[in-house]
Amino acid sequence: MKLIIVLIVCLANVALRGEESRVLANPSEKEILNRLRHGHPRLIALENDFVQLRKRIASDEATSDQATSDQTLKKWHKILEAEGRQILSDPPSQYEIPESKILLATSRRVLRRTETLALLYRLDGDRRYADRAWAELKAAAGFKDWNPQSFLDTAEMTRAFAIGYDWLYDVWTKEQRKSLHTAIVEKGLKPALGCYRGTAKYRAFQKLRNNWNEVCNGGIGLGALAVADDEPELAGEILSEAVKSIRLGMAEYAPAGAWPEGPSYWNYATDYNVAFIAALETALGTDFGLSEAVGFAETGLFPIYMTGPLGRTMNFADASDGRLHAPQMFWLARKFNRPEYAKFEIATTEPKALDLVWYEARGPSNDPRLPLGKLFEGIEVATLRSAWDDHDALFVGLKAGDNKATHGHLDLGSFMLDALGKRWAVDLGGDDYTLRGYFGRERWTYYRLRAEGHNTLLIDPAAGPDQDPEAHAKIVRFKCAPDRALAITDLTQACGGGSSKVRRGVMLSGHDRAIVEDEIDSGSAHDVWWFMHTPAEIEIDKQGTTAILTQGKIRLLVRILSPAKAAFSVMEAVPLPASPHPGKQAKNGDIRKLTIHLENVHDLRLAVLFVPLRIGAAAETDSPIVVPLDAW
Repeated sequence: MKLIIVLIVCLANVALRGEESRVLANPSEKEILNRLRHGHPRLIALENDFVQLRKRIASDEATSDQATSDQTLKKWHKILEAEGRQILSDPPSQYEIPESKILLATSRRVLRRTETLALLYRLDGDRRYADRAWAELKAAAGFKDWNPQSFLDTAEMTRAFAIGYDWLYDVWTKEQRKSLHTAIVEKGLKPALGCYRGTAKYRAFQKLRNNWNEVCNGGIGLGALAVADDEPELAGEILSEAVKSIRLGMAEYAPAGAWPEGPSYWNYATDYNVAFIAALETALGTDFGLSEAVGFAETGLFPIYMTGPLGRTMNFADASDGRLHAPQMFWLARKFNRPEYAKFEIATTEPKALDLVWYEARGPSNDPRLPLGKLFEGIEVATLRSAWDDHDALFVGLKAGDNKATHGHLDLGSFMLDALGKRWAVDLGGDDYTLRGYFGRERWTYYRLRAEGHNTLLIDPAAGPDQDPEAHAKIVRFKCAPDRALAITDLTQACGGGSSKVRRGVMLSGHDRAIVEDEIDSGSAHDVWWFMHTPAEIEIDKQGTTAILTQGKIRLLVRILSPAKAAFSVMEAVPLPASPHPGKQAKNGDIRKLTIHLENVHDLRLAVLFVPLRIGAAAETDSPIVVPLDAW
C-alpha cells in the first residue's frame, strides 16, 4: 500500500513538473496575467532596488568589500547628473524622418533621455528631472505615429514610454498617466498586435531570427508589462506572443553564445533581450525559461573575446568596431555568476542608467583563468591574443562562418590584427544602408561588402560576387596554448570555384609574431590576390618581400615567407578594374591596401609574417620555416 502511495505521489509530481514546463515554454494570456505584480515600479527594478542604490550612492562610508564598488557608483552618478543637466537645457525631440526614412535616431534619443531623467529623479528626488521627462514624453506622444514601417523605431519608443510610465508612475497626474498609457497602446501595442496576428502591412518581426526579433519583442514586451493592469487582454496576448517569438531570436546564441551579425549587433539585440527578461522577472516573477536558452549563459564571453587590447571590437558584417557599452553585462554577471562579465563593463567611460541599476563588481579584471584564445562555433569566428590587460598585446581574429547571415559580407577568411596599441589590419565595416539595393540584389556590388574589401583571399576576380554568397566556412582546427595559438578555416566553398581546395590559417607564435598562411591545391590555373586593409603608411623594400607599416612612431614588419616569387604592392582601397563601381558608396581615402598578386597559380602556399617593432627595434628578424597547415 505504501509503495502504491509513493508511486502515486511521484506520478503526480511528474505531472506537475510537466505542466509547469508547458506553462514556462508557452504561457497562455491567463497564466501570464495571474503572475502580474501590481503597482509600480515593476519594470527591471523595484522600489527597494532604487532605495538600496540610493543608499549606496549617498553613503560616506563603505565596507572594505564595497568601497570600490560604491566609489564607481558615485562617479557614474555624477556623470549621469551632468548628462541630466544638459538634457534639462535641450529642447524636446521632434518627429524627424530623414532620407533614411526611419525615426530611429529620435526613438533612441527619447529612450536615453527618459531612462536617464527617470533614474535621476528616483535617486535625487529633483522634480526638474521628472518635469523634463514629461516634456520629452509629451512631445513624442503627440507624434502622428512611431513609424511602424520600420518597427525598430516603434519598439524603441515603446520601451522609452514603458520606463517613463513605470518608473515615474507615482509622479504623474491622472491625466499624464492616461496620455502615456494611450500612446503606448495606440502607437506601440496595437501596431505590434498586427505583426503578431499577421495582419500588418509593414514588415513584421515575429518570425525573424536576427536583431529585429529581440529588439521588437523586447521593446513591445516592456510596453505590455507597463500597462497590463489596465489592458489585460491586449497585454496578455502580446506577452504570450512575445515570449514565444523571442525564443526564435535567442536560438541564435547557440551553441557558444556568439551572435552572427557581429559584436555591435550583439550589443543591440542582447540589450533588449536582457531588458525584457529582467522586466519579466520583476513584473511576473519568472522569465518562462528564456534565460535557459542554449548559449545564453555564455554570451557574455562574446564581447570579451571580440574586444581587442585597444578596446575596439573585431568587427565583421555591417557591425562597427567601436567600444561596446553594454549594461546587460552586469545583469548577465549576476544571473549566471560570471564576474568576468561585470569586469568587462566596469571599464566603460559612458555609463547609462542601467549601468547603475545593474551594477555588479566582483572578481579580478578579465579573469586570468580565461584562455587567451577562443573559437565561437556556429558563427565560426576565432580570436587569439598574447595577453589580457596589456594595451600593447598582439591580437588576431579570423572570420569564417556563413555568407548568408543577416548583415553579412563576403568576408570569409578575413583577418584582423592589433599590436603595440595600434590596429594594423582593419575591417571597413558596413556602408550606407540607404544605398540602392543595399539589402537586396545590388548588395554585392558595393566594395565594403565584397571580398576585395576585406583582408582575405580573392581568386579569379570578376564583376559578379567575388565569394559564393551561399558559402559557409568552418574553422576546422583550433588550438590555444601559451607558446602557440592557431585557427585554420576551410575556404573551399567560398572561393574554390569547385575545382580548388583552399584553406587559411592564422597563428600566434610566442608573444611577438603572427603568421597568416594560405594553401591552394588546384588542377587549373588561377589569378590570386591577397589583401590587407590598413590605416598605416607603407614602405616596401627593393625586393618587394618586406613591408614596414608605420603609425606615428610605431611600426609593424610584414614579410612574405613563401613563395619566393611573391611580392608586395600598395593599392588604394577601391574596386579592381573588373569589379562593379556603383556611385555614392563610401570613400576609403584614409585606408591603404597591402597587396600580393600572383597569376597563373596552380598550387600555392602563401605565408606572411607579422612582427611588431617597438620604438628603436631593428627591422631585421629571423624568418621562421614555412610548414604545411597540417603540420601546424
